[in-house]
Parts: sequence; structure tokens; C-alpha cells
Amino acid sequence: MGDTLSWTADLAGVDRETVWHPYAPMPSAVEPFPVVSAEGVRLRLADGRELVDGMASWWSAIHGYRNPVLDRALRDQLDSMAHVMFGGLTHAPGVLLARRLAGMAPEGVEHVFFADSGSVSVEVAIKMCLQYQRSQGHAGRTRLMTVRGGYHGDTFGAMAVTDPAGSMHQLWADVLPEHVFADRPPVVCTEEYADHVRGLAAQHADGLAAVIVEPVVQGAGGMRFYDPEVLRVLREVCDEHGLLLVFDEIATGFGRSGELFAAGHAGVSPDIMTVGKALTGGYMTLAATMCTTRVAHGISSGEAPVLMHGPTFMANPLACAVAYASTGLLLEGTWRGQVAGIEKLLTEHLEPARELPGVADVRVLGAIGVIEMRQPADMRVATKAAMDLGVWIRPFGELLYVMPPYVTADEDVVRIAGALVAAARASG
Repeated sequence: MGDTLSWTADLAGVDRETVWHPYAPMPSAVEPFPVVSAEGVRLRLADGRELVDGMASWWSAIHGYRNPVLDRALRDQLDSMAHVMFGGLTHAPGVLLARRLAGMAPEGVEHVFFADSGSVSVEVAIKMCLQYQRSQGHAGRTRLMTVRGGYHGDTFGAMAVTDPAGSMHQLWADVLPEHVFADRPPVVCTEEYADHVRGLAAQHADGLAAVIVEPVVQGAGGMRFYDPEVLRVLREVCDEHGLLLVFDEIATGFGRSGELFAAGHAGVSPDIMTVGKALTGGYMTLAATMCTTRVAHGISSGEAPVLMHGPTFMANPLACAVAYASTGLLLEGTWRGQVAGIEKLLTEHLEPARELPGVADVRVLGAIGVIEMRQPADMRVATKAAMDLGVWIRPFGELLYVMPPYVTADEDVVRIAGALVAAARASG
């Protein structure tokens, strides 16, 4: 790498005064840590420290960094083309990836619309729902039903189906479309909760187009896990009232919860599914909105017989090539044992946190470990405690959590868990 792309001391000042980082003021109140390289599951900082990445780069780098299979896929594709528009043109990486995704997805989900980020894939999903209902003669069905505690992205359509109460999107509650929110899905689905969902759907059915949820795992809205039976109830409700069922698998897709897709915990197929994050193994931005033939043909036979959406970089050949390689690694099947091993170690080594006075709950599912505090954690204190033990985490609110790469060795998983417990102790 040339000197022009290396970290230098003056770049810290440029970063502070020029670069606007996510969920931060301008200039940033907390100086970020410069990373100069990453390999395996480790990040190397400019000051020479190495950190085990407990976050898999916001849950995406499931195969770790500088994976030779993914590196080779990118280099090989670069010899052909880096990008070409997908309107009126097509290419092998996109077609091959679409066929593979259709083969991996829950039964019946077999059409693929590529997007360039997870939030955009949710926007496409919402548009599909509304356009499908319009094509079926239900133009008045313009609202969605979802559940409290959910999170679906930072664009406006996605924000509107994210729980506004206490979330990062509460600021926009007065300008977002008003959708229908059921209570937070429970750890055990009681008949009372099922009746609540059925009643709410029946009450608003004439104006509803679809139901959208994160299946089994609610991510940035609280890192909570809920009973898969809820998904079966939602499937029944949608079928009864002519609604589409949308599963947002952006965070859960490709093995994170212990199933290839979280829908697998319930044995339920959605009408529409969004995927992203781990799709490319964390190498490039790429997402997709997938749907059934009923939805695709329903839209395509309507008054506007095309899906009115087309991101400039949809199906970028480089991204599709690396995603094809990443999904190929998943199809080899080793991920399932890796995730089960991570789950076992996190369960064992996060348990001591349960006795700490400031801790409200400890929970693990698949390669997801969570310590929930009773009060919001001081991010700087918690981050330092973990970094002192050689681990990178990114807490938010009351949540200290990890989602390590699947290739993380046992001793590094134990280190990650120990660092999370230390962060909880320092925050309590």
C-alpha cells in the first residue's frame, strides 16, 4: 500500500475536523481508533496494538479478514470488470449469486432484487408490499404492522417501521408515516400474545399491506431473542387477512443465529426477505430483497408492471463475485459447527456477569452474546475495559454485546467473553 493511503499523525486532525462518523456529532466528541490493517480476526491499530474483533465489523465479517478465498474472488473479478450498470445489462457474478441465494433461502423465496445496502433493501421490500397490494386492487393498503423493539435501518421508510419509542429514530416520530405496532414479541409466545397480534391485525386489516419483523433476533433495537412461535402466528395472520410477511434477515442471515436464516427456527417462509451485512463476508456493501413468485408476478401484472427501483450500484460485479465466494464457504457447512462452538463458549464464559450488580440480563444465541445493563453504559469506559484485554467491542445504550467472526478460535472467543464481562464490571 502506498504512502498516500497510510495513516499519518496529521490525519487524526483531518478526521476530527472533516469526517462525520456514524451516530456522532461533528466534530466527534470521541476520537476514533485508526486501524492500519486487519487479518484473521484481528485489527491492528496505528499505535501497534492488536485487538480481537468481537463485532465482525458490525456483524458482517463472518469469515474474518484477508480470507484467501474472498481475496482471490475479488482479484479475479477485477481482471474482468469492476462495475457495469444492471439496467439493460447483466453479468455472470450477479446471475450466479441470485441462483445461489434462491437455493439457500426459505422455500418459495426465489426471486432476487439486488440493492446496495441493508436499509435500501428494506425500502425496496416496503415498496414491493405497497405495489403488490395496489396491483391486487387494494390501493388503500398503505400501512405496515410490526412489533415494538425492532430496528430496520436509517433511511426514512426503514425508520418508520423501527420502534420510535426510545430509539435513535425517536427524533423523527412526527414526520414519519404512522404504522401499526404490536407489543414486543415475548421469550415464550403465550395465547394472550397471539390473540393480541391477531386482534391488532384484524382491527387494521383494511389498511395494512404487510407485516415486517426481524425473525427471532431483534438487533439494534435491543439485542433480544424471542419465541419462533411468534413467526408462525404472524404467518397465519398474514394468510388470513391477505397481508405479505416480510422477514428482515440483514443481521440474522447467513448463520448468525445458529440457523442459515433465522426463519429456520420456526420453519416458516416469508413472502419477502431482506439480506445484507454478511452477504459479502464484510468485504463490500451489497444487499438483496428476495420474494416469492406470487409477489413478483403480482407486481409485474399490475397497473405499473415494473418495480420502480434501480440503485446505481445494484449487483456490482465485484460485490457479487465476493458474495458468491462467501456463500460458497457457507455451503461447505463448517459454519454450523463454528457457530455452535461460539455459542457454547459464550454461554459458559459470560455467565459470571450475571452476578454483577449492574447487570440486568445475560443471553446468548448462536454467535451472539449479550450483557444487558440496568443503566446505559459509559461507552468510553466499557470500550477501554475491553481494549485493555485486547478486544474490540462497540456498546450502545444498556447493551454490551459481541458478534464475533465464525472463524474465531476458541481461545479468542474466551478472551472476547472475558473482555465483555470486564466491560460490564467497569460499567456497573
